[in-house]
Amino acid sequence: MKIAILGTRGIPNYYGGFEQFAEFFSVFLVEKGHEVYCYNSHNHKFQETMFNGVHILHQHDPEYKYGTFGQFIYDYNCILDARKRDFDIILQLGYTSNSVWFFLLPKKPIIITNMDGIEWKRSKYSRPVQQFLRFAERLAAKSSDYLVSDSIGIQNFLKKRYAKESTYIAYGAHPFNEPNEDILKEYEVRKENFNMIMARFEPENNFEMVLDGVVKSADKTPILVIGNHNTKYGEVLKNKYKNQTSIRFLGAIYNLEHLNNLRYFSKLYFHGHSVGGTNPSLLEAMASQALVLAHNNDFNRGVLKENSYYFSDAEEVKNLLLTIKKNDNLQFIQNNFEAIVNEFNWDKINGEYLQLFEQCMARHQAGK
Repeated sequence: MKIAILGTRGIPNYYGGFEQFAEFFSVFLVEKGHEVYCYNSHNHKFQETMFNGVHILHQHDPEYKYGTFGQFIYDYNCILDARKRDFDIILQLGYTSNSVWFFLLPKKPIIITNMDGIEWKRSKYSRPVQQFLRFAERLAAKSSDYLVSDSIGIQNFLKKRYAKESTYIAYGAHPFNEPNEDILKEYEVRKENFNMIMARFEPENNFEMVLDGVVKSADKTPILVIGNHNTKYGEVLKNKYKNQTSIRFLGAIYNLEHLNNLRYFSKLYFHGHSVGGTNPSLLEAMASQALVLAHNNDFNRGVLKENSYYFSDAEEVKNLLLTIKKNDNLQFIQNNFEAIVNEFNWDKINGEYLQLFEQCMARHQAGK
């Protein structure tokens, strides 16, 4: 099969979850003998035309110049290029800025779209933007040949709102079991003597709720705040907690070995995400054998089930900080690690996507 992946900033991953998936899945497809193309921003750090057998197609991406609007131009450029490539399948990761160009998609390839989370619920967006995202979501749901949901919650949502079936395929993570305590020295922390929270700096990821709980608890254990804080919201939080010596803003960390070790050796790992489907960083925390304390919502409960402590406000965060010990909850950690091995591992996820592609191709050919 000749396959294209659209909707990310490109591979190798320097940004987020979809980019990580695109990197792993595209290489997997090449190893299975398929011809794979991944679209990259023109200013991506990786400027070669091949990555581990995957063809890289750089397209102009003016997001650096125009902000979010630039994403629409980037997707437009990618889709125009795809019209010339004779692909069998186009996999779209997300719909936010590409669905408006659905009428330009080439007619031959099968269009499969991973619908991501419920983007229009994100509080960072103004009301007009939220209304547009609901419109874009509808376009993607209606115009794609097949849909993928990365959580049961998203699958149920698409069925209820658009009467559209989707294939449930979760996100994945690699089990981590090779700790290196020396890495902690670089971050000036000690084994199980620091806590963590890691996410994009967006209100719905509940940094403020967790950090307010830290302040309320008066707990002096350092908490590492990981994510790109050079944003408007990040500046607000850094200013709010500037006098709290236990709260340490580290910025974004993309070194997976470092992240895995920080998660592995952390005392408590807070997962504040409240919008979306199966969250990549949550699975990676489970894979790194962290003790996860999660925001109380259906998406997080759908993954962690009973193997976590949940919080809904700063007071509950405070109480968890003062009462929960990692050594008392080793079974939670083991259960979550086994879930990664058995349910959320990348080999299984990649295999399920490939099986979907093969089924779609078979249906498509039978319908001719």
